[in-house]
Amino acid sequence: MAAGAGAGALPAAAARLGRAVAAAPEARLESVRALAGLFREEQPREMAKESIFRDLLEILMSASSEIEQADKGCCELVDRDTCLLLIAECFRCLRNACVECAKNQHVMRNLGLISTSVHLIKLLHGIQIKEELLLTALRCSLQFLGNIAAGNGDSQNSIWKCAFPDLFLTCLTYSDEKIVAYCCMVLFTCLNSEKVRELLYPGNLTVALHVLKVYKEQLESEWSVTLLELIMEKVSEKNPVTGEEMNLFMRHADFLAGCFKEKCEAVLKLTSAADAEDEEALVTIRLLDVLCEMTSNNGQLEHLQALPGLLETAIDTLRLTHLAGKQAVNIFTATHTMTGQEEISHPAVGFKSHLIRLIGNLCYKNKENQDKVYKLDGIPLILDNCSIDDNNPFVNQWAVYAIRNLTEQNERNQELIAQMEEKGLADNSALESMGLEIEKRDDKLILRSVRKKPS
Repeated sequence: MAAGAGAGALPAAAARLGRAVAAAPEARLESVRALAGLFREEQPREMAKESIFRDLLEILMSASSEIEQADKGCCELVDRDTCLLLIAECFRCLRNACVECAKNQHVMRNLGLISTSVHLIKLLHGIQIKEELLLTALRCSLQFLGNIAAGNGDSQNSIWKCAFPDLFLTCLTYSDEKIVAYCCMVLFTCLNSEKVRELLYPGNLTVALHVLKVYKEQLESEWSVTLLELIMEKVSEKNPVTGEEMNLFMRHADFLAGCFKEKCEAVLKLTSAADAEDEEALVTIRLLDVLCEMTSNNGQLEHLQALPGLLETAIDTLRLTHLAGKQAVNIFTATHTMTGQEEISHPAVGFKSHLIRLIGNLCYKNKENQDKVYKLDGIPLILDNCSIDDNNPFVNQWAVYAIRNLTEQNERNQELIAQMEEKGLADNSALESMGLEIEKRDDKLILRSVRKKPS
């Protein structure tokens, strides 16, 4: 189509649509399809009159009414296929017309097209078929909501008011990957600081966790990184968590830990510089951050300490990353060359520190987990990661913390470290830096805590 040809054809297409509103479904379909094609160009979008969107609204409302009547059993949906095609084309037309066009976004919102669309999406969801025509209509409807919300705060607020949380929950649990992805797009387009608070309110957090479930099942990780950061912000708040919030986090702790256990090895992709922004690995990092915060809260700690496989996964992942850093030079290789003025920028900075922190948290006043780390050879592994490492700030402090939690009222773990030191397998200076020393008592080596004398 030549430049400007779409603009010249717009008045005729708009008039044809006006005449077709009361015509047979096939005539309406053809007129809407022609407009959808014209709105792919910028000039026709800018020239569109309100009457076009009013006609499209009337067609969508008519389709909604037909579906509602059929649902109530008042009548049959005579030509379901044409109805679904017509709905899809209307949404395509609206979707194309509001691309980077604030004027059209404003007109559509004021006409009530957002609320009508949300209502129609819910009706479509109730149709008990999963054929392509229905899926196309749903996909186009969500794309329209994403486009009308883009860069438009008023539209975002309107969508949130009409759609949150019910519509998001409906679409996030759909079996079609594209519908779920478009739903995530709409959700994140609408989010601002105020809506984040609403999203993380106990009764609504299920929406956020459904996005994480999508990540776990479909690897749609782009949205998961952001959501985990939001959850992280919530669980690390200094304000006291309410009982309702605590119960919610505990109910979903298994799921978050399950995601980490299933996807943890993805972080090894970060050994390659080319994969430094791998989204699956970034989600793994954020999951670890959230678990560290959750296990730092006494109200959630006990539940996570008893979670099968979490401690084992943390130790295995520490072992794998530690080995990867020894086999080749990468982000998991211990380095100490910085002058104090430089700062390493990489998503995996601190990952091993946080693994050790998680292990330490899970062993806090927990004999069963202390013994589990012993059996998994986790103590030598932690001691091998206690030197200063620019890629893992505070790793020494977290190693001190973990060793203290592992040896508290646990003679076997104390003896193991003492024997390692005697055999030269544990660095005595490292133990001293942890405030620990070896003492021989009745032919037994004892690891004991010492207070550093003030200088």
